[in-house]
Amino acid sequence: MDVIRCDEQEYLVWKWRPSGETNSTKRENAIRYGSSLRVKDGEVAVFVYKKDGGEMMDYIIGPHDQKIETANFPVLTSIVGSLWGGNTPFQAEIYFINLQGNNQVRFAVPYFDVADPRFPDFTVPVAVRGSITFNLTDYKQFIKLNRLIDFDLEKFSQQIKATVAKFVKNFVANCPLDNNIPVLQLERKVVEISDLIQARLKPIFEDDFGVNLKRLDVSAIEIDKESENYAEFVHLTKEQQARRAEIDTEQYERVSKLSAESQFIQAHAINQQADVLKTAAQSMGQMGGMDFGSGGMNPAGMMMGMAMGGAMGSQMAGMMNGFGQATQPQQAPPMPGGAPVPPPMPSAVQYMVAINGQQYGPYNMQQMQQMAQSGQINAQVLVWAQGMPQWAAAGSVPELAQLFAATPPPMPPVPPTL
Repeated sequence: MDVIRCDEQEYLVWKWRPSGETNSTKRENAIRYGSSLRVKDGEVAVFVYKKDGGEMMDYIIGPHDQKIETANFPVLTSIVGSLWGGNTPFQAEIYFINLQGNNQVRFAVPYFDVADPRFPDFTVPVAVRGSITFNLTDYKQFIKLNRLIDFDLEKFSQQIKATVAKFVKNFVANCPLDNNIPVLQLERKVVEISDLIQARLKPIFEDDFGVNLKRLDVSAIEIDKESENYAEFVHLTKEQQARRAEIDTEQYERVSKLSAESQFIQAHAINQQADVLKTAAQSMGQMGGMDFGSGGMNPAGMMMGMAMGGAMGSQMAGMMNGFGQATQPQQAPPMPGGAPVPPPMPSAVQYMVAINGQQYGPYNMQQMQQMAQSGQINAQVLVWAQGMPQWAAAGSVPELAQLFAATPPPMPPVPPTL
C-alpha cells in the first residue's frame, strides 16, 4: 500500500508518482484501496479518472488523512464494480495543487519610446522593471485552463511574464497622454502607475490563467538620460517654461492695469454722484429756508430739508464706505401699490419712509425723531429697514413706537401782530 502525499516545499502543481517511479507508467496510476492519502492544509488533491474517453475528477481538500475508500471518493463508486471485492487497483492520476503559497515573477521591459502630451511627435526612451505576486484560489477554473499532466511552473511563469511585459509596455507608453502625466514625472509616479496596471491586469489573470493577481509592483521607471532625445526634450521643456513664465508676467501686468483703471472709473463715478447729491442737498436747503412768497419762515419745510439733507449725507457716507467692496445689502420689498424697490440701504440701521406713494430716506433714528416731533410723520406712516420682511406702520415697530408716544400736537398758528 502506498502513502500518497506531497513533500515539495515550493510548487504550484505537483504530480504524485509511486516511490522510485520517475517516468509515466501504468503503475503510477494503479492506486489500491486502503492506501493512505494525506493532504495538508492549504492543499487540494485532484484524482483524475479516465472513462469512456473523458475525464472525471475527485477533489480532496486538506487537511485530510484517511485511507482511500469508495465512501470518501464518490466518483470511485461509479467506475469500480463490486465484482472485484474492492481489492483491485483503480487507475487515476493524482495532482497536488498549492492554494496557500505565493508565486513571484520578476519582469523587465527594455527601452521603448514614450511621447509627452505636450510634444506628441517627440519621444523619449523609457524602461520599466518590477515584479508580480500571484496565487491560486479557484482551482477548478485553473484546471479548466491548464493541462495538469504536463504542467510546468517555469513555463507557466514565462507565459505570465510575457503577458505582463506586453501590457506594462503598452500602458506606460500611453500613460502620459491618457493620464496627463509628463514623461519626466513618470519616475516619481511608480506607486500610482503600479496600482493602475494592477487594476487592469487582475481580470486578465483570472480569465486567461486561472490565478489570482495579488500584487503588481513597478520598482523603477527609467528614462535614458544619455540619449540625444532626452537632451533635446529637456531643452524644449525649458523653452516652454520660459515662454509660460513670460506669458504669466504679461497677464499679471494686464490684470493689474485693468484693476487700476476699474478703480479710477469707480472713483470718478463716486465723484459724479457726490456732485449730484451736493446739488440736491442745496436745493433741499433752499426749499426748507425762506418762503419768499409769504415773506416769512417755513419751519416744517426747513425740518424736512434738514432731514432729507442728512439722509443724502448718510447716503454719501455709505457710498464712500462701500468703495472697493463687493457688498450686496438686503433691499426692501415692493411698496404697497406696486411702488418701485428702494435702493440698497447703508450698513447703519436706518429707515425708509413711504408718503403719498413715494419713498424717502433712509433716515437714522435722530432724523426720524425730528420728523415725528415736527408732525411730518405719524404712527400710521409705512416704514422699512434692513432685516424687516415687509413695510409696516411706524407705530408697530418697537424701536419707533416710542417716538410717537410723547409726540406733542402741532403748534397753533402764531396770531398776527397788531
